[in-house]
Amino acid sequence: MTDTPSPLPARRGPEVDCPACGSKTRFEPANPYRPFCSQRCQSHDFGAWANENYRVAAEAPPDPYQPPRAGD
Repeated sequence: MTDTPSPLPARRGPEVDCPACGSKTRFEPANPYRPFCSQRCQSHDFGAWANENYRVAAEAPPDPYQPPRAGD
């Protein structure tokens, strides 16, 4: 009789907050919507991204075709 090692227990991913609704969800391969908790939250976030609701604040670069103003 041979002793075969038992398989290792499945490791659970860390519990994180869903970026859309804030509920706790597991960040692991078993969650196809990670880091979101559901398809609804994932789709909501994608819609906001596609509508350009997420922006990085920045000043517009100077227009190279506009002559400099006095005092610049």
